[in-house]
Amino acid sequence: MTAPEITAIIPVFNDKRSLEIAIPQSVETLSLITGEFELIIAEDGSIDGSADLVRRYEEQDSHIRLLHSDQRLGRGKALNRAISESLGKIVCYYDVDLATDMRHLPELIRTIREGADIATGSRLMPGSDIIRTGGREIASRSYNFLVRLFLGSRLFDHQCGFKAFNKEHIVRLLPSIRSNHWFWDTELLIRAQRHGCIVREFPVRWRAGKGTTVKLNDIFEMGSSILRLWWQIHVSKN
Repeated sequence: MTAPEITAIIPVFNDKRSLEIAIPQSVETLSLITGEFELIIAEDGSIDGSADLVRRYEEQDSHIRLLHSDQRLGRGKALNRAISESLGKIVCYYDVDLATDMRHLPELIRTIREGADIATGSRLMPGSDIIRTGGREIASRSYNFLVRLFLGSRLFDHQCGFKAFNKEHIVRLLPSIRSNHWFWDTELLIRAQRHGCIVREFPVRWRAGKGTTVKLNDIFEMGSSILRLWWQIHVSKN
């Protein structure tokens, strides 16, 4: 079997209803980009029947692959595992609620084809089209300001769940990433910039999904994670 050009990853935890929309739409969109792709559902200890649903899709379509974990790994570890086991030269991932408009997926892939190591959608760049509550907007902008201030990032948005990578380059960074949950995206982008990776950011159309699994505790953890990563980089030098 020839290795696919593209691997798309959808990390999921108890997201059966969203998968019923995300899987068919992903296959349709990816098919317009290339015939050589795989769609990995990184299912992380779900108890709502998500794994069984994916298995049914897997039996019907050879492009679809279930990567199941009996125990909850956390979003970061689940993505690390899926990226490491992916077969594509280009690896992308996006959130199961398809909050970022899938019409941007060709641009995401094209950015890597044109030489970037990482491509990422941005909800905060000029030209972005987003709808979410004012409170979440303020929290997001504050968080990203702190990341730029303390960690020296040049990017606008670190947490948008819509990213692609040159796999050959990105797998070298995975062992250095310590976050297992929502800070994974930010840590990856910070370490990539510090290692000289070419990171391209572009504005996207984004709509807040229903039933998000981000909790208030995650927001507090992200704040402490910024300081923890600053310490690792500047004090402990790792």
